[in-house]
Amino acid sequence: MEDLGKEIMSIRSLCVRGKRVLLLSACVSIAYISWLFLRPVEIVAVHQRNNFSAVLVKNFPLTDQGKISWWMKNKDMLKMRYGIPKPASYGSFTITFWLFGDGYKEEGKYDRLCFDDMDTKFNCIEKDAVFSVNNDSRNRIHFTIYDGDGYLQQ
Repeated sequence: MEDLGKEIMSIRSLCVRGKRVLLLSACVSIAYISWLFLRPVEIVAVHQRNNFSAVLVKNFPLTDQGKISWWMKNKDMLKMRYGIPKPASYGSFTITFWLFGDGYKEEGKYDRLCFDDMDTKFNCIEKDAVFSVNNDSRNRIHFTIYDGDGYLQQ
């Protein structure tokens, strides 16, 4: 009988430890996910060619709605600070947001996006577009959200 009591106490102790580990894991997971969603977007650089703007970013929102909301909240700041969008004479513009990733690289063998406005051989980035904004002939704004190989236009 005494052995049974010790065994029950041992099982209870394991259950308590398991619950603590589970609770700690849940807290760490929630903290990490919160950190991912609440990080501020960092604009590393803006490159302009005619009516096309390339904005290199870190920590861009992960969700479709987050990307659109970020644009709506920051479009005036982008206009004031970086002068974008910069429409063509006929009114059209495109702004594409690219993840900066590992930074600028040489052109290399891969299909990279290179910027002629930089006077260095490290003037290219990996092509990892996450979001773009453009207007049409009726001046309606369109959002393109890139997700791997596809995109969603709204």
